[in-house]
Amino acid sequence: MERLLLLLGIAAAAAATAALLQRRTDQTPVRTGWTVPDQVRRSDFTRPDAPWLVAVFTSSTCRTCTGVLSRALPLESPEVVVAEVEAAADREVHDRYGIDAVPLVLVIDGEGVVRDHHLGPVSSTHLWASLAEVRQPGSVPGDCSAS
Repeated sequence: MERLLLLLGIAAAAAATAALLQRRTDQTPVRTGWTVPDQVRRSDFTRPDAPWLVAVFTSSTCRTCTGVLSRALPLESPEVVVAEVEAAADREVHDRYGIDAVPLVLVIDGEGVVRDHHLGPVSSTHLWASLAEVRQPGSVPGDCSAS
């Protein structure tokens, strides 16, 4: 009888431990998105003195990246610099900002604050609207600014 009670006690302790471990495991966070930086160092990019930066993070193995970059390049002006940040050529910059998915377009102000972003394919209209809206809030009708 003594042995039976001892075995039951050990089994109960093992069950309680297993239940606690299971509950603890279930509470681990699940990754639900990609990394998008909130702030960058403007000196990491060309023309750091320009009022606006459109940084296009790409990879040479990404087919979609070429199209996104070609749609972003016409945004270039005296006020706006468009910079491609290719993963192999600019690995340090990708790593510094934790870029883990491309294409990623960041619209950045003169202080390095990321004011808007687009992850994945994006149309020229949405790029123009994003830049217009951050430069002059309220300038883009609501139905034109959705990504």
